[in-house]
This record gives sequence, C-alpha cells and structure tokens, in this order.
Amino acid sequence: MKPLLANRRYAWPGRQSVLVTLLLLSVSGAAGADVLERVPPEDVGMSSARLERLDATLQGYVDSGTLHGAVVLVARQGKIAHVEAFGSRDAQAAMRTDSIFRIASQTKALVSVGIMMLQEEGQLLLADPVGKYLPEFLETRVAVPDGAGAYRTVAANRPITIRDLLTHTAGIGYGEGPARDRWEAAGITGWYFADRNEPVAGTMARLAELPFDAQPGERWVYGYATDILGVVIEEISGQTLETFLGERLFEPLGMTDTHFFLPASKRQRLAAVYSVTDEGGLERAPDPGGMVGQGAYVDGPRRSFSGGAGLLSTASDYARFLQMLQNGGELDGVRFLSRKTVELMIVSHVTREQLGEHLPGAGFGLGFYVVEDVGIHGKPGSVGAFGWGGAYHTTYWVDPVEELVVVYLTQVRPATGLDDQGKVRTLVYQAIVD
Repeated sequence: MKPLLANRRYAWPGRQSVLVTLLLLSVSGAAGADVLERVPPEDVGMSSARLERLDATLQGYVDSGTLHGAVVLVARQGKIAHVEAFGSRDAQAAMRTDSIFRIASQTKALVSVGIMMLQEEGQLLLADPVGKYLPEFLETRVAVPDGAGAYRTVAANRPITIRDLLTHTAGIGYGEGPARDRWEAAGITGWYFADRNEPVAGTMARLAELPFDAQPGERWVYGYATDILGVVIEEISGQTLETFLGERLFEPLGMTDTHFFLPASKRQRLAAVYSVTDEGGLERAPDPGGMVGQGAYVDGPRRSFSGGAGLLSTASDYARFLQMLQNGGELDGVRFLSRKTVELMIVSHVTREQLGEHLPGAGFGLGFYVVEDVGIHGKPGSVGAFGWGGAYHTTYWVDPVEELVVVYLTQVRPATGLDDQGKVRTLVYQAIVD
C-alpha cells in the first residue's frame, strides 16, 4: 500500500508513513466488546495521563446534566488509542461503546465514497450532468428574491453536475430558501426522511420541480444534494441505496452495526435523543418526534433511504470507514478506492467566494470540510484535516498529518449552547506527545 501521507507536502520528515490497518476482531463475548484493536496510547505517541483530561471533561458534562451520554473514539497510526463511553444511553441503561447513534449527515461521506467508486468503475464522471441519470434534473429553475419578500423564478443557467452535488454548490437547500412556500406545500423541508412511506427517488423527483436557492456553481448551499446522489447510485447500480452501501462498504469494511433502519434485535442499543431546555438542562425528546425527537428508525416504514442523513452507526463502525480513507482507500487488504481518488476527495473544490462566511479557514471537498488555514480555522489540527458532523450533535474528523481518526457521538437536538465538540478536539490534540 502506498500511504496517503507520503505524498503530502507537509508530511513531517522521519515520520513513519506506512499506516497499520485496523484489525477486525472476532466478537465471541457479550455485545459491547471492542471490535477494533486497542493498544496503550503510548504505543502510538499519545499520553494516557493527558487522555484522562478528555474523560474527566466529558464525565463532567454528564455529572452537570449538560450531556446525557456520549462515546468518544481516538485512533492513531491505525490503532485505537482510546475509546470510552460516558453517562446513559437512555433512562434505563448505561452508555456503552457499542451503543448505536443516529449519525444523520455523517451519512454524506459514505454516499460520496459510493459515487467515487462508480466513477472508478467508469460508470459516471463528476462533470456529468445529473440529468444524464435523472432526467427530471435536466432543466431546473431558481427562485430569485425581489427584495420585497416575494420572488420570481428563472431557468437555471446551466445543468447541475455530479460535482455540484458533491460540493453542495448545486444551489439546493433544505427547503428554507426564497421559495419556502413551494417547498412546504410539497412536503419537502428538513433532512429527516425516516417516517416517509415513499422511496427517496420519488421525493427527489418532486424536488426537481421546485425552485432552487441559487444558480448552479454560484455559491455553497447546504441541503439535499447528497440525497440526490443516493438516487443516482440507485439508478446506476439498479439497487437500493441500502443494498449498494451494504454490499460495497458496510459488509467488506466490517461495519456490522450500520443501518438505515435498525433491526429489532438491536433496538435496546439505540441511544435516546435529548434536547437542551430553555433553562439549560436536558429533557428526553419526543417519541418518535421526527427530526426533533427519537425518529422512526426502528418502527418506521423502512422505505426511504436518505443518502443525506439516514444512517445509524457506532463509533467503531464509523472509525473503520474513516481509517480506510486515512489509509488512502484501503483497509485490511481490501481496496475500496485508489489513493488518487481519496486525494481528490480531501482537497477543496470550492472558492472562498462561493463559501462566503461559511467554514472560515476551511474549504469543502467531495463530502466534507477540508482545513486550509489552521490559524483562520482557529481550532487545533493540521492543514488537510477533514471531517463533518450530524444533526444529532455527532462529529468526526481525520488528520492525515497526525495519522489521527476521531469519532465523537452523542444525541442532543437542539444542542444550543453546548461547547463539548470544541473541548473534545482540543483535548485529543493536547494528548499527542510524540
């Protein structure tokens, strides 16, 4: 394997550049046993004593009632240096490292990889118009505000491409743009799909008829783009997105607890969603409650496989996926993407003008942010680090310079006023001592 780090111009001289891949261990004991190889932090240049600061801080959030529960996983040089669970999964049970979380927009990275796999097979090009595969997107319209609270619609100035969708520059939001009235009337707002008794392809076909928020390529607009990519995958592969990702990523990566809808046998491992109250405490979100509650991820219709926000997963499952990217597209001797494809994904494809005030110090690659200026970004890390998060207050990042993978999962929506993600990032980096 030719390591991804070796070709980074900012790689440190003398750093061991061949990554040790994660090993999937057989699970013969009770549910909750670690499924990734774990080593003492000192073996991979991290400090056990300094990682205790991370644990103490997260336990402090739980003790103060600021968080109900969380799981954090830190991998370095292809091995798990630290994984810990805090607090409670729900009112009845303690959080465990194998607890299952709604990862929402962390789904986007997996679907983006799926698109890149299809490009590597010669089945599409990033420059292709989406309408080549989904004809309803050949000609789209854009809502233009008139400055007085109303809007007019105009034809899009060019077709939307696959690359536009990957970079969120297609002008497609989550239904909160100038034509919000049309989107609400169509029943297409927000990222939550689990309760829909309609295949996502049908929803996206109706979406194509609505006025979008901006012209293709005009600016970065975060929204349904990756849900459309999921439908592209279904159209090209002839499979549902659930089947495609299961066969191409989940099964070969050993992501045995990653699902769009949870099997009944795993119901008790699903962490409950909590909401920050006006007083700053926590209360259990409604059940099911849609995108502000527990959701229909167990007892829902099981028909709508949202490529933008539909998956559930565990810290160790998601870490295996990220380690594959950190390794340059390979894990456990299985090649998923070429190193050059991964390199294409983890550089920014958007301009500062397109981003505007979004993502200071970072650009956006093919599925996630990419740090370009550590100082402007204002957070510990390295140039080239990439990551994203999810609506239920989950987050992840990969730092190729430090050979670091971090997954932090909790379930809080809304998470108003919480600063735990920033603390986690700082406390992970301060534990690096090599």
